[in-house]
Amino acid sequence: MASDHGLPGAQLEQNLADLHISPEQLADNDMLVDEYEQYNNDRTDVVVVSRSGSEEPEPEPLANDFQADAEKYGLGRSGPKLTELSHSLLLEETLYLIRHDGITDEAMMARLLPKDPDLETEDEAHHTWHIQDWRKLKRKEHGPIFQCAGYPWRVLFFPYGNHVEHASFYLEQAWEKDPPENWYACVQFALVLWNVNDPSIYVSHVATHRYNAEEGDWGFTRFYELRKLFNTQWEGRGATLVQNDEAMVTAYVRVVKDPTGVLWHSFQNYDSKKETGMVGLRNQGATCYLNSLLQSLYFTNAFRKAVYQIPTDQEATRDNSAWTLQRLFYNLQTSENPVSTTELTASFGWESRQIFEQQDVQELSRKLMERLEEKMKGTPVESALPDLFVGKTKTYISCINVDYESSRVEDFWDIQLNVRGNKTLDDSFRDYIQVETLEGENKYDAGQPYGLQDAKKGVIFESFPPVLHLHLKRFEYDINRDAMMKLNDRHAFPMEFDATPYLSEDADKSEPWIYQLHGVLVHSGDFNAGHYYAFLKPNKDGHFFRFDDDKVIRATEKEVLEENYGGEYDLSNGAVGVRQPYARGLSTKRSMNAYMLVYIRKTRLDDVLVNITKDDVPSHIETRLAEERAELARRKKEREEAHLYINIGVLNEESFRTHHGFDLTSMDLPAGDPALPKQYRILRATKVGEFAQQLAEEKGLKAEQIRFWVMVNRQNKTTRPDQVIKDAEMSVEDAYNRYGTKGNPFRLWMEVGEPSADGTVAWPDSSASVLIFLKHFDVPNQTLTGVGPTYVRKNQKVGDLAPVILDKMNWPAGTEFLLFEEIKHTMVDPMKPKQTFQQSEIQDGDIICFQKSIKESELPPTAIYTEARQYYDYLLNRMNVKFAPIKGGEGEEFSLTLSRKMTYDQFSKKVGEHLNVDPTHLRFAPVIASTGKPKQFIKRNANQNLFQILNGQYGTYGYSMHRPDALYYEVLETSLSEYETKKVLKVSWLPEGITKEQTFELLVPRNGNISDLLAALQKKAGLDEETVQDVRVYEAHSGKIYKELSDNFNIAGINEFVTLYAEKVPEEEANMQEGERTINAFSFDREPNKTHGIPFKFVVKPGEIFKETKERLSKRTGIKGKQFEKIKFAVVARTMYSNPRYLEDDDILSDVATDPDDLLGLDHVNKNRSFWNRGESFFIR
Repeated sequence: MASDHGLPGAQLEQNLADLHISPEQLADNDMLVDEYEQYNNDRTDVVVVSRSGSEEPEPEPLANDFQADAEKYGLGRSGPKLTELSHSLLLEETLYLIRHDGITDEAMMARLLPKDPDLETEDEAHHTWHIQDWRKLKRKEHGPIFQCAGYPWRVLFFPYGNHVEHASFYLEQAWEKDPPENWYACVQFALVLWNVNDPSIYVSHVATHRYNAEEGDWGFTRFYELRKLFNTQWEGRGATLVQNDEAMVTAYVRVVKDPTGVLWHSFQNYDSKKETGMVGLRNQGATCYLNSLLQSLYFTNAFRKAVYQIPTDQEATRDNSAWTLQRLFYNLQTSENPVSTTELTASFGWESRQIFEQQDVQELSRKLMERLEEKMKGTPVESALPDLFVGKTKTYISCINVDYESSRVEDFWDIQLNVRGNKTLDDSFRDYIQVETLEGENKYDAGQPYGLQDAKKGVIFESFPPVLHLHLKRFEYDINRDAMMKLNDRHAFPMEFDATPYLSEDADKSEPWIYQLHGVLVHSGDFNAGHYYAFLKPNKDGHFFRFDDDKVIRATEKEVLEENYGGEYDLSNGAVGVRQPYARGLSTKRSMNAYMLVYIRKTRLDDVLVNITKDDVPSHIETRLAEERAELARRKKEREEAHLYINIGVLNEESFRTHHGFDLTSMDLPAGDPALPKQYRILRATKVGEFAQQLAEEKGLKAEQIRFWVMVNRQNKTTRPDQVIKDAEMSVEDAYNRYGTKGNPFRLWMEVGEPSADGTVAWPDSSASVLIFLKHFDVPNQTLTGVGPTYVRKNQKVGDLAPVILDKMNWPAGTEFLLFEEIKHTMVDPMKPKQTFQQSEIQDGDIICFQKSIKESELPPTAIYTEARQYYDYLLNRMNVKFAPIKGGEGEEFSLTLSRKMTYDQFSKKVGEHLNVDPTHLRFAPVIASTGKPKQFIKRNANQNLFQILNGQYGTYGYSMHRPDALYYEVLETSLSEYETKKVLKVSWLPEGITKEQTFELLVPRNGNISDLLAALQKKAGLDEETVQDVRVYEAHSGKIYKELSDNFNIAGINEFVTLYAEKVPEEEANMQEGERTINAFSFDREPNKTHGIPFKFVVKPGEIFKETKERLSKRTGIKGKQFEKIKFAVVARTMYSNPRYLEDDDILSDVATDPDDLLGLDHVNKNRSFWNRGESFFIR
């Protein structure tokens, strides 16, 4: 923290001059304080300035109502002029009387610090400090200590400003030493600076603050401008605020009780677990909606218990959403820190798009319930979710004058309630079950023998579930704006409500249907941007807590209820609106309001909020997480102790023999490869000899047999052994600092010497001999392998290596071979046998490669490289390329090691060999780096090599747009050249109504017509000749039929944005009778603009009642049983935003759908519904 709180440089000197203060007067005030750096200029947002003569209607009390009180106590001001001394005495006497009478200070306290009805006062106090000799004061001054609520307080004063040209005043706690442990105080305070002679001249500022050991002071850096204090007369009063270097400052302090433990908390270093016993969930980007729902479900204890009972031990993988949910719940139960949801969303199959898009809680809830129901099928908890969340509604039409009723009972998981037009939750329920009377021209046809009857039509509840999820419809379509808008109208909901009035007369009322509020999920913001958080009551008799992503905070009843009703702000202060979080501009309505309510039936509270014990957690979940936490703790300890340790990689003869590349090893090898250096983590202070002893024991050797060579990075970018560490007493840290390559890992070559008869090891003379490494290039098998180290004399000829090589390889005498020196990755040179090693410039650590001399005619066809140099070039350019089928499931995923220099035809041939297909029938597509999706297919180009194909496209900022190590492939029916003359059309074949769909990609000539498409479909789908004669093709757009295509329709005229369907014309349509016609049918989800599924044509028969029509619809669509019963049917006009006219069993479709453009709508849930009308479907894998 900075420590100088005076004004900077020349600015301070100028201010002092204006105040007639010399710098010398401040010479003894150079003690610098650092705890006030926090009072920067941004504190001005809490400054509120009041003056006498304010425009507010009520009379404003004076800072010290001197005139009035002086008259009250007989101290008139009309007498002789008071001397300075007598005035001072009079003032002190007056202040004394006022303090003891309490009138003025209480009035001032009430004016400046009106009480908040939601906060209970612990204590109040006021204290006045008489400031004298202002311009002789030190840079920082403290007022006298006074008490409030048993705590010491004082005013902190910077007479010349705290880094600003204003007087600075603060209220600070005044404990002599540190405050008691965990001490804090919630304080409302006002500081009033007033004229010593005229108390009506004053300035006041008000603030609230949570005082603690870290934040022990708070106040106003820019309390009042210095120049105005001394030079500006006060509104015609003929006096400045500071007169004769004197002023009074009064502190009004109120300590209030903290109702939640977090009142005015800054939340720096806030520990949810410590404060509440619970932890939050981390936000991944825009997953607050997910966090709110998960916390709500977690604290629905019966749900958590049911999730724990899903058998996951045989499928304990990160792809199993039930398993990841169990882990998340257990983490919430046991973790000390906020829990991540990354593992859960990954198990849903979500990509970054879903993570960073705000989604809808209701849709997420339904999808999650569906997925968990599937996981629970066939298990002991199969009925757990319906038993908790499912109730029943009855849709009915009941005749008024005769005893006849038509009704249908359906399950519901949640209830959607209208907010518009309803002020309370009960209003919304009454709206939901309101009865429509069918009379006059709209009478109900009850069939024989009743005929047309007056009737009541409506919905009533047969039962409610133990846990009731209520979704308040805060988002609705605005036809004027042509957009979805959020509804912020006031909608009140109670802590308890009785659901009995909304039940049918036949409902079971043997126990009360009274519900207690358990959770409020809040949306703050508008439709385009916002934030979710939840208020939940974990225990039936406990408090509510706010779960806001990673924070859990105790909440008051007002915060739970009233602050989430929405509705108008109180703007009596004349403001035009209030700025809303996550919303643009000002608003007169609260954008923070309840979006989902969770109620629990009071008689089932103990069952729903059942105690969850350790025994309820699956043992495999607990064990696995305990292991992971132990591993995390180990890694954390490693990181904390990292400065004490050094990592050393050790190579030896065994690792070299398994190496098949450049140098003695490669850092690019996969983890676990035996050619990698074995890693040792040892204390930096360990001696080299002690480390040798450790390795000797590990290898079953004597420590004397081991010596270490330091591996260094040469200038030619190779890594080789360089020199021996001779001092066994040296620490490994000193060895690294002296011999290692700075900034690179410390790697050693472990040399093992053979002991002589007396047990000692005689190491070769380094002045006369050189340590080299031999590699063998096996030409027939196309491999390069390390053979081992050996010593050669410097003056020895290169050809003298022959006996050593023949011995190591067990080759017969006379075997001819070639020698090469591996100088660096790009330089492998033949060696001259007659030169000495010294003449060949061979030094310690150099590598010599040898290969048998074999005639090319004796080599197998797979031997592409006949010489070591060619193979080294392949090594230099080799790369692993991953191949995957462009259509999942239509082929295998595999990797091939290829050369960057390969042409399109060469690598295509390699892929063809692997797949056992003709390489001319293959085509490839790059992989988009950011999404993993395929780009446009690559065109065959004889001049491009594999490296150029994989690295050819770069984005705006220079990075590659697609992956440099992967390609998608597709096996074509024809050769690539023929394929390019045709067009690919995706057609959905409907073999049985609309319940089954088979998608085929058909190759048809670009200048062909629909008959060509049907011929291709016949071949792909295996259709017989008779069937294909009756097949029709039609286009669909936005879930509705666009047009039917005739056999001679040109392929070129098909729009790329439509969906093509093909089906056999139904028999009843092929044989339509006179008067019959077809109507286009489509599916929608609650609103006609939310289309989904497959559209179809349906025959309308004149005069047929809809009850009979539905039987034909079931046959036509292939939808049967309960699934069909859930569908509601409606006639929908083709115009936008038309309201559907729902059909009853006695309606006649031909009479209702009279316009040729009318459509038949099937209203049922979209299993693949997208969030908030977004283009791509939301799903949980």
